[in-house]
Amino acid sequence: MQQPVRKRGRPKGGKADQPAASIQALDRGLDVLEALAAHEGITLTGLSTHLDQSPATMHRVLATLEHRRYVENNPDRQEWFIGPEAFRLGSAFLRRTNIVERSRAVMRDLMALTGETANLGIERDGDVLFVSQGETHQTIRAFFPPGTRSPLHASGIGKALLAAFDQTRLAVFLRDATFTRFTDKTIADADALQADIALIRHRGFAFDDEERTLGMRCVAASIVNSYGEAVAGVSVSGPTNRMTDAAVDRIGGMVATAAERISAGLGSGRGGR
Repeated sequence: MQQPVRKRGRPKGGKADQPAASIQALDRGLDVLEALAAHEGITLTGLSTHLDQSPATMHRVLATLEHRRYVENNPDRQEWFIGPEAFRLGSAFLRRTNIVERSRAVMRDLMALTGETANLGIERDGDVLFVSQGETHQTIRAFFPPGTRSPLHASGIGKALLAAFDQTRLAVFLRDATFTRFTDKTIADADALQADIALIRHRGFAFDDEERTLGMRCVAASIVNSYGEAVAGVSVSGPTNRMTDAAVDRIGGMVATAAERISAGLGSGRGGR
């Protein structure tokens, strides 16, 4: 699912919002990589418009990145894509933690048990960053490829992680968050979200009821490390016609158990709720 993208480009010649030590060419190159990562192919014209830069400037940046294999061009479609070297660097981030490796077998089991897609996500900069997925073979399925982001308040894993925040950290989040409404079911105010978090803590798993995408539901639980800190979340996502209320209750217990198994693999002495 393609996520909305914040505009990161800077007006030509505008330097007011740049850090003093910023290297402009590098900054533009990173803007280009972020834009390509957020699109399933984008033309030079589309990229120039998205980043508010001239086509000539964008072409020079793309040519440099293409030479280093960080981007690729499809000449038939006249579109640009992320290249293999960008993937290699991104994989280095995942190697910093053993959560992905520790979760792999559990997520595979969870997908087999539920028949739905299993996801693994971590919190980064106020969003859920999806880092791994066990994809079901069902024709209609949820799809969150590694690198996809979703706001904490509008995703199962995000709400599971919020439920693991201490009261001080949660209060700061509720005070400062921008509650973007994605569907008419999105929880878009602090009081309602706080009430939902209380229910998550009591129930042991979070429930995203079409709050990010209409037609899709998700249940999730937090994963804790040996220090008792919530470091990730695991979830199961699927369409509403299969994720019925009865299925959500049944799968919720499976997801909570999966989170406990992964937590134990990280050295936790307690469950991932």
